[in-house]
Parts: sequence; C-alpha cells; structure tokens
Amino acid sequence: MKQPKVLIMMSTYNGEHYINEQMDSLMAQVNVETQIYIRDDGSTDGTIEKLRPYIEAYPDRIHIRSEQNLGVIRSFFELMGSSPSTFDYYAFCDQDDVWEQDKLIRAVTLLQTRSAAIPLLYCSSTQMVDQHLNAIGVWPKVPQKPLELHNALVENSCVGCTMVMNNITFNQVKASLPSEVNQVIMHDWWIYLYVSTFGEVLFDGQPGIKYRQHQGNVLGGGRDGWIQKWRKRLNRFVNGNNHYILSSQARLFLAMYEESLTHTQIEEIRSLLHCLEKSVIDRTWYAFKTPFYRQSFLDNIVLKFVIITGKL
Repeated sequence: MKQPKVLIMMSTYNGEHYINEQMDSLMAQVNVETQIYIRDDGSTDGTIEKLRPYIEAYPDRIHIRSEQNLGVIRSFFELMGSSPSTFDYYAFCDQDDVWEQDKLIRAVTLLQTRSAAIPLLYCSSTQMVDQHLNAIGVWPKVPQKPLELHNALVENSCVGCTMVMNNITFNQVKASLPSEVNQVIMHDWWIYLYVSTFGEVLFDGQPGIKYRQHQGNVLGGGRDGWIQKWRKRLNRFVNGNNHYILSSQARLFLAMYEESLTHTQIEEIRSLLHCLEKSVIDRTWYAFKTPFYRQSFLDNIVLKFVIITGKL
C-alpha cells in the first residue's frame, strides 16, 4: 500500500543546541513518505553545520536554503510559497522539539476520516518538556467550544508545530498568501483562521510532540503559572504591545476573502470592527452580545474587556 507523502516545512534560526534531536525524530517517522524543506532564517551560529550531515546522508529527502533574516512569520510563509504542490499533506515544524514516531501518521489517519474535497487542518495538544525533555504538562487542553470562525478571529486554538494540512488547504493558502504580513499575528493563526472559516479543523487531545520550553523560544507554551500568565498579559496590554492586533488581522482577512465569505460572516466581522469606532457604551453593549468567543471563561472575559476598551 502506497504511503502518504508528507512535506515537513521547518524554519530554523540559531537552533544549534537542539536541532539534532528534532532532525532525528523527523527521520524516524513511520508509515509515511517524508521530505523536509528547511529555510534557515539567517542563523549566525552552527545550525547549518549541524544540519549538513543530514543533508549529505539524505540528499533526496532534505532540502535547505540559507537566506536573510525575515522573522518567523515571513519565513514560514516563504516556505509555503516556495514548496511544491505535489504532496498529500504538509506539516509545520519547529527546530527544537521532538516528534513521536507516529506523529505524522496519526495526523494523516485522522484527516483521512474527513472529506478530501475541503480544506482540512489537524492540530493537537503537546507534551510540554523542559530543555532536558523532562515532562512539564500537557498543553493546550482539548477545546470545548467549536473551532470555527467565531473563535479563530479572536483566538488561536491550534499550536503551529502540531499542524498538518491536507493538499487543498496548502494550495489554497499558498495561492493567496497575505502581502501585509505585518498585520498577521502568526502564520499558524492565519491558517487556523482560514481553515476554520472555509473547511474543518480536527483537534487531537493526544500529544504527538515533545514541545520544548526554554529561554530561546520565540513563543512559549502554557508553562507559566496562573498568576505569572495574567501578569504578563496585563503588562503587555498596559504597554500597548497587543493593541489592535486582532482587529488588524481581521480587517486583512476580510479584505482578502470577502468574496468567499457568506453574507452573515461579512456582517459579523464588520460589526466587530465598526463597534471599535463607537462610544464606550455601544462597545459595552456589543461586548456582551458578540458572537465571537474564546475557549476559556477567563479568556472570554478578557476579550470582552478588550472590546470595551476599543483596543482589540
């Protein structure tokens, strides 16, 4: 029986400390035929040197380009734009995690239970580990609310390094990659938003990767305690770091896909954006009747607060 063909897309940047463990786990994937496309985002350490033995051992399976530093979002979009459209499935990959041997085949098997005629996206919980791969906890929890537009516009419920897309998702997103990347919060959030709107998102509660938490993470997982997590959020809000990022991404999404959205979807997104220009009374009224939601009760309260302040 022919094995599914999966393209693994990895963006690297100064990842010499952990790249070997990740590459070993990628080469150990079972019951799938894999190729790995790597875009090095201008590393200044020994990342390329660490990768060279793998490239020499598997010249037909591993392809690497060393290019200028663009940042994680642009780098992954560049990978999508330059990758071939001939694979059955496509997976994002970070440089410092460790994948379970059945990570990809588990994702593919679940995706194959759904219609291949629509955009599909698999994502999962992760086994968070410290830098020495000691278990910390499982994150994120299985979402209890639907993974569709009303969630995806205001929250990313899918961790990028767990994502596996079908061919339709990859090619449709690739055909219209956002040009205003500064308005995209993260590449994985953008794809979650797209598939939740036009296809189906499948969430697997069984972790398929060891998600390493260390000081070099671009973005961490859920390792922070409750108090620390909320202190960081409050500080980011007070400092203005997250002001208007949700509305900017929503505005770009609407501009790019308005012709494909339903009338109801268009009106709901417009209502969210327009309410931010109204009085605090109007924003408060809208916040408590908005159709948009986050997964947890407390995160939903924060969403309403941000709408009321007009800083969405």
